[in-house]
Amino acid sequence: MKLNYWMVRLSALVLLAGSLSAQAAELFVEAESFTQKGGWVVDQQFMDLMGSPYLLAHGMGVPVADAATEVEFPETGDYYVYVRTYNWTAPWKKGEGPGKFSLTVGGKRLSSPLGAEGESWMWQAAGKVKVRQQKTLLRLHDLTGFDGRCDALYFTTEANQMPPSAAEELASFRRKALNLPDNPPIKEGYDLVVVGGGVAGISAAVSAARLGCKVALVNDRPVLGGNNSSEVRVHLGGRIESGPYKELGNLQKEFGPTRGGNAQPADYYEDDKKAAIVAAEPNITLYANYRAVDVQMEGQVIRGVVVKQIESGQELSLRAPLFSDCTGDGTVGYLAGADYRMGRESRDEFGESTAPEKADQMTMGASVQWYSEETKQASAFPHFSYGVEFNEANCEKVTMGEWTWETGMNRDQIRDFEQIRDYGLLVVYSNWSYLKNRMKENDLYRNRKLGWVAYVSGKRESRRLMGDYILKEDDLRRHVVHEDGTAASTWSIDLHYPDPKNTEHFPGTEFKSIAEHITIYPYPIPYRCLYSRNVENLFMAGRDISVTHVALGTVRVMRTTGMMGEVVGMAASLCKQHHIRPRAVYQHHLEELKALMRVGVGKQGLPNNQQYNEGSTLEKKPEIPLQ
Repeated sequence: MKLNYWMVRLSALVLLAGSLSAQAAELFVEAESFTQKGGWVVDQQFMDLMGSPYLLAHGMGVPVADAATEVEFPETGDYYVYVRTYNWTAPWKKGEGPGKFSLTVGGKRLSSPLGAEGESWMWQAAGKVKVRQQKTLLRLHDLTGFDGRCDALYFTTEANQMPPSAAEELASFRRKALNLPDNPPIKEGYDLVVVGGGVAGISAAVSAARLGCKVALVNDRPVLGGNNSSEVRVHLGGRIESGPYKELGNLQKEFGPTRGGNAQPADYYEDDKKAAIVAAEPNITLYANYRAVDVQMEGQVIRGVVVKQIESGQELSLRAPLFSDCTGDGTVGYLAGADYRMGRESRDEFGESTAPEKADQMTMGASVQWYSEETKQASAFPHFSYGVEFNEANCEKVTMGEWTWETGMNRDQIRDFEQIRDYGLLVVYSNWSYLKNRMKENDLYRNRKLGWVAYVSGKRESRRLMGDYILKEDDLRRHVVHEDGTAASTWSIDLHYPDPKNTEHFPGTEFKSIAEHITIYPYPIPYRCLYSRNVENLFMAGRDISVTHVALGTVRVMRTTGMMGEVVGMAASLCKQHHIRPRAVYQHHLEELKALMRVGVGKQGLPNNQQYNEGSTLEKKPEIPLQ
């Protein structure tokens, strides 16, 4: 009996040892974690859908420098290689796409060109490679300059073991591969967490900090400024020194660029001034390159926002009694279950004459801006034709494109945003290729090359988080007075629609817009539009505040959103002082908020060099009959 027992036991050990020896060796590498990016850029805009950023070879038709990193394999041997990538022109043209790149492992370039096949994000089999040293250099080599993209790489010694593609399974796979804890480390000690580092977020953070709050400012890009940064290049619209609280906006004199204009050279947008004003505040901790990916709730109260570092994937839980959603997309509010709207309300819902007869999901679009530069000699551009054809009748004979190059008005600005951005790139390249290569009389373009094309798309509208009051057209045009009026909106009601001339040639796939303006008198935005009606400790500032689609047409410009941020920072300081939440400021401490708005938080005596206000306002209260 004992002999049989030990024979069985020994057999089990042999089988176990055999199974252990047969276990596959594997290595998972996030592309955005490459230590040397070369000419590739980290694109985080679509993390909410993909669960991860990716590397983008944004060379405007010229191959970019290699990205490289050293990794350590668990063992040497033969590995099957899979690369997660996307043939980005597939929605418009079937077959091989333009975003080609290759992968080199330890000096051996794999044969398969990557990024040019399939119809969606996919794991592409890249071949098999013999790894001779555990520490090995990986290199991504761009072949075209046309926005090839790489999300992750997976190496395994076992054949036919492709990682999962379904979103939830892939998210779980990533977490396990990156060894991320289920409960991220907690960072506490803040009075306010501001998510979003655009003009609204900067203003909210600095305002609260100067009034004594400890602030965490989260920004998912390496530079601050949002649409007014060198990455997107939109001018600051609207006026400061207007309305009942003329000291609001002084803050923008400290960090706002002094030159205006869209799609101008990078130095016009003075990223360094925005970085400097935040760095100078000892009460602000900046989390650059972090994106909010989750919230931790207790009933209707946010206890923490989980943020992910966009290159390392490491997560933190930022804890505070108060939060401000300055993301534009209302991301924090959405994750927290805040009431929100998207699209256009019907004419009858709020009595808005400018609204459509029936509600729909149309929004204002997103712009991929660009410009070209004159060179001293003829400049070539590759032939680019991937489903959108240009000719003499439909081409755009221009040397730059700014806000009017607008896409996605009939698409979901959250769910479809990567395709919206990609269509913007597609039409820029396709049109420029026609002008350079096929148009007969193209002397104007012969010596010109693309100087800059945005890959971070400038978005105008998506989610709007609902507050205790929803600002509507009637308020603005009849100048309805609210006791809790704050920062004044001075831009006209500026709503964008597909350009009819563009529709003639590209019905349903327009990429140009027109704007229709309704001039208003400077209008103080109610404080009740700046906090959530159902998430008890959530402020918002920016284009995601509580307004209808029509009213968004005036409040969305950045000088106005910056003043909203100042007000949120002031209200947060009152919340800290009185141990209350945002609604209670309106209910019990409104006069104190007004006193703070009369004084402002900006430095006194600085010149106002920011007069550009394309939308314009009336100088006296209008008497405009409503239709």
